[in-house]
Amino acid sequence: MHDVMENRLTSQEAMRMENEYGAHNYHPLPVVLDRGEGVYVWDLEGKKYYDFLSAYSAVNQGHCHPKIVNAMIEQTRKLTLTSRAFYNSVLGKYEQFVTDYFGYDKVLPMNTGAEAVETAIKICRRWAYDKKGVAPNAAKIITCEGNFHGRTTTIISFSTDPDSNSRFGPYTPGFEIIPYNDLDALSKALEDPNVAGFLVEPIQGEAGVNVPSDGYLSAAAQLCKEKNVLFLADEVQTGIARTGKLLCTQHENVRPDILILGKALSGGAYPVSAVLADNEVMMVIKPGEHGSTFGGNPVAGEVAIAALEVIRDERLAENAERLGGLFRDEMNKLKSECPLIQLVRGKGLLNAVIINDTPDSSTAWDLCVAMKDNGLIAKPTHGNIIRFAPPLVMTEAQLMECVAIIRDTFMAFAK
Repeated sequence: MHDVMENRLTSQEAMRMENEYGAHNYHPLPVVLDRGEGVYVWDLEGKKYYDFLSAYSAVNQGHCHPKIVNAMIEQTRKLTLTSRAFYNSVLGKYEQFVTDYFGYDKVLPMNTGAEAVETAIKICRRWAYDKKGVAPNAAKIITCEGNFHGRTTTIISFSTDPDSNSRFGPYTPGFEIIPYNDLDALSKALEDPNVAGFLVEPIQGEAGVNVPSDGYLSAAAQLCKEKNVLFLADEVQTGIARTGKLLCTQHENVRPDILILGKALSGGAYPVSAVLADNEVMMVIKPGEHGSTFGGNPVAGEVAIAALEVIRDERLAENAERLGGLFRDEMNKLKSECPLIQLVRGKGLLNAVIINDTPDSSTAWDLCVAMKDNGLIAKPTHGNIIRFAPPLVMTEAQLMECVAIIRDTFMAFAK
């Protein structure tokens, strides 16, 4: 009976139930996704769409990648959770794999991106007290305007987005916010000997794919090194091949002191996040000082190994680099013909089109609804910016089909 009822569910009914029974903390595009495979998703009525959000870059390997799904199924049949009160037969294997893969001594496994950021903050502060000699409770971490690192109370304390932090105070102290892509501001902030770390997104995703100037990351990392300050890279959205290299920081040969990963670390199949660092930093955390019931569980380990093998074996970073350049070329051609487009920016397959309207207009939203009707789903951010980030398994032929959909939608809308 349950299966029959489920099959009869319509998109309208599914949206009504979410609206009635769920908290209103999201404003989704009016489409109800029921199935996914590769670059495609289908709604309850069977209409097929190209996915151009990739669950905020969590499904870089494509929806329901068989290798990742099979790894998850096999492990769930055997053992799902032990907690870290005991050793499990997968964690050590995963830890060796992931540290070798990214080139660090140690990993601290968590579940979500926000948890990984919180973990990095704790490690950085403890390092400041134990290794740098900062006085107790005086450590500062520098962050950037326009950042998005998660939704916890500590993280929103250094957000500059009113939607994220307005009327959620009091806020956690110990953070200094400087302009993004401003080396002078960073240099000045680093004069304070109590600064423990600089936490930065290599590209600000939620801010609308805000790409810093060439050389910014490498210069920032060097400034941190000179002042004995840790460089913390939040690669939750930009990492795992999204921008055309395994890590976005690798475009400038930067090796973060603390690397924060999530989202595509699991291919979107399961919540998996990780913080990576070398012994000198990571070993400041002792037993009982940090943890997570689900962090490091055997399902997460097997899923993450499979997800990272897919990235390597299918050469998805190389594909993202090539198709990203093609996509921006095509969008810039469209920009020359269509007054709706003000700017095209991005790296690899993390791209955005800035719409020639005010941030409080509905133009970007209306365009996304129109694209949905034409078989492509994307989501606006900050009112007048549309992010375009398809799964990295996309082919050139598929990409050009998507370019045609975007082009037709924009040109029709501009009339």
